[in-house]
Amino acid sequence: MAAKSTKKAAYDDQSIKSLKGAERVRKRPAVIFGSDDLIGCQHSFIEILANSVDEAREGYGDKIIVKKYKDLSIEVEDFGRGVPLGYNEKEKRWNWELVFCELYAGGKYDNNDGNSAYEFSLGLNGLGATATQYSSEFMTVRSYNGKTVSEMNFRSGEPKGELKVSDIEIKPGSKRVGTIIRWRPDLKVFKEIDIPVDFLAATLRRQAFVNAGIKFILEVEGTNGKFEKSEFFYANGVADYIAEITEGISITQPTLWQIETRGRDREDLPDYKFKAEITFCFAKSGTAEYYHNASFLEYGGAPDKAVRAAFTFAIDKYIKGQNKYNKNEQKISFQDIADNLAVIVNSASTQTSYENQTKKAITNAFIAKALTEFIKTKLEIYLTENHAAATAIVNQVLINKRARESAEKTKIDIKKKLTGTMDVSNRVEKFVPCHTKDPELREIYIVEGDSAMSSCKLGRNAEFQAIIPVRGKTLNCMKSSYEKIFASDIIVDLLKVIGCGVEVKTGKKSDLTTFDLKQLKWSKIIICTDADEDGFQIRTLLLTMFYRLLPTLIEEGKIFIAESPLFEINSGGETYFAYNEQEKTEILAKLGNKKYTLQRSKGLGENEPDMMWRTTMCPQTRRLIAVTPTDAAETAKMFDVLLGDALQDRKRFITERGHLYVKDADI
Repeated sequence: MAAKSTKKAAYDDQSIKSLKGAERVRKRPAVIFGSDDLIGCQHSFIEILANSVDEAREGYGDKIIVKKYKDLSIEVEDFGRGVPLGYNEKEKRWNWELVFCELYAGGKYDNNDGNSAYEFSLGLNGLGATATQYSSEFMTVRSYNGKTVSEMNFRSGEPKGELKVSDIEIKPGSKRVGTIIRWRPDLKVFKEIDIPVDFLAATLRRQAFVNAGIKFILEVEGTNGKFEKSEFFYANGVADYIAEITEGISITQPTLWQIETRGRDREDLPDYKFKAEITFCFAKSGTAEYYHNASFLEYGGAPDKAVRAAFTFAIDKYIKGQNKYNKNEQKISFQDIADNLAVIVNSASTQTSYENQTKKAITNAFIAKALTEFIKTKLEIYLTENHAAATAIVNQVLINKRARESAEKTKIDIKKKLTGTMDVSNRVEKFVPCHTKDPELREIYIVEGDSAMSSCKLGRNAEFQAIIPVRGKTLNCMKSSYEKIFASDIIVDLLKVIGCGVEVKTGKKSDLTTFDLKQLKWSKIIICTDADEDGFQIRTLLLTMFYRLLPTLIEEGKIFIAESPLFEINSGGETYFAYNEQEKTEILAKLGNKKYTLQRSKGLGENEPDMMWRTTMCPQTRRLIAVTPTDAAETAKMFDVLLGDALQDRKRFITERGHLYVKDADI
């Protein structure tokens, strides 16, 4: 057989190729949209929505309607001036071609010289409408100017047919204006095009509170052809929004500041306008959201830098002035503030430097400086004039700081405690190892007490199945401090056996890492408890421990629950096991008139080794339930409701569901 040629194609003057027209986006969508997956597809929707938002922000229309059709197409309708589609004498080209087929063409390039049709715009670069059209399977644009409707159609990034202009029937006293764009993202461009309703709703909700007084309507077509409608409207914008998200958890009352100024990013560059509203309060949990020209800044940039610098400076200065630091105590960090700071910055400028077309961060130097100085000054005055609020803020920040420092110290201590060169079996009492050293084969059973351990030990396959008992109920890790958690021998022993360390959150980017998934010693970690109240509570406590200390193991599908049968049925020398009432009924129905004995299964500690193997440990016959992140989160949430500090949630639970458990109450 002839050897396969390894000669590569020549690389010369003829090797260079220029992408033209729609190919510039269809072949490289990630350049414009950030990716070619669902995230990129979602951003294409944002680009069309942005143009409608800009019209409404300029005072043209107070309502925007978004529709999602069951064929996965999207429609955005506004009531602005209507996008120009006719002939452009200045450019000597059709506007439909400039807006929807030409990158870097639009009406938002002259914000600083007063000639632009828009002052503060979300759409900016003249890329979005064209890029979305290029990446669509089809797009229909209809533009109303009060007298006529202009319609242009596109398919696969190319125009289909000519521009159609026709008169519209106008009811007396009405004037139909605005733009309707409907398109379906192309599966040949994006890997996925089914934009989730939750994403559309979240986007419109954000736009509603950063654009006070503008109503956003979402209509979703169901399988029956009917549309389900949702509306988003905030009369007072971010002031209403922060009150909404901190209701019931606020420590201080929301405060709103506004700034409007001019400046430049460099001495040799022209001035531009900048305005912002900053609203904040301290609450039981913190959040920070940044918006610029109505665009959600996922990564923040300049406003995030300003908030971090200003809040840290002003609160640190106040703490020093009040002599609240202990002797030789280090100053606070922003993380100590962020844990309880709810802050929204909604800004706009006539000149914006985005990191890229996806507009997830801005880099304007003047904006960062102006915001920092403004927030510093306002916050210093606020802390001086609002003594009760200042005291509450400072006390909470110092609590956070000292807890963080304690957690960091604990993290270092626990790493020392959980690592070492000694063999696991020599370090953990009553741990029963298995023979194989291959972590891809090994399984660890966490069992309830010494008696269950004995049954499992006799019933297991010692080649790959190891056992560790838990003595009594483990600690409630959701409500315990790290110090208390790692003082528990039960938990520390479990973590030693598991072998991959622990995920302690201190809120510090340079955390000393104690968790390493590669060091995990087991392919499966199996929780094996009795099917009674005590067993369920132990299982819940163990799941809560994993949820707080080792969430990655849950995400990686390493945690399982071993189902144990509720009933044992014997008939004609055969034994059957039923794991629930329905299975018991089905087994008895199959036995028909045969004689049988039925008994509720015993606790695991009373099982014979053969039964333990068949029902709980044999890979071919056992039943394992894989624990998902959602399962663990719900378990932790319910545990908090029933046994934690969530008093209002517990009262609500008792009111709504308490009657279901009266029969079990000890009265």
